[in-house]
Amino acid sequence: MAVRQYATFEVDGQYFGVDVARVQEVFRHHDRTPVPLAPPTVAGLINLRGEVIPAIDVRTRMGLPRRESGDPMNVVVRDGDEVVSLLVDSIGDVSEADDAAVEPPPTTITGPARDMILGAIPQEGRLLLLLDVSRTVDVNQELGREDALA
Repeated sequence: MAVRQYATFEVDGQYFGVDVARVQEVFRHHDRTPVPLAPPTVAGLINLRGEVIPAIDVRTRMGLPRRESGDPMNVVVRDGDEVVSLLVDSIGDVSEADDAAVEPPPTTITGPARDMILGAIPQEGRLLLLLDVSRTVDVNQELGREDALA
């Protein structure tokens, strides 16, 4: 079986991971420019060394409570040709896991987050939830229409 590496982070106390092959970089808070008429999930635009990319608030996208304090961290991911920053609470380490260790998502995950979780891996007393990058960055799915932001 294949062993994969996952870049890990936390959102609302939950432990998430995305395949490192999808991650371009991670960094601390960065100024964002608001986007008029954008859905609440789009927290703004970030100028990343001349490239303007959208910032998606993972908390809002998953229907979780708003961040009470502190600035979010950025996990910049690639989804096809698109580059997007996922705003998360904290950045973790790179974790390795065998594909055979991946279990179905727990049935306790409900709401919008349910469709964004590919699977789960038990690790060191907690569960690593594998985030589907494509579904997470798809704000059109959130709005229920294909022409959103088009």
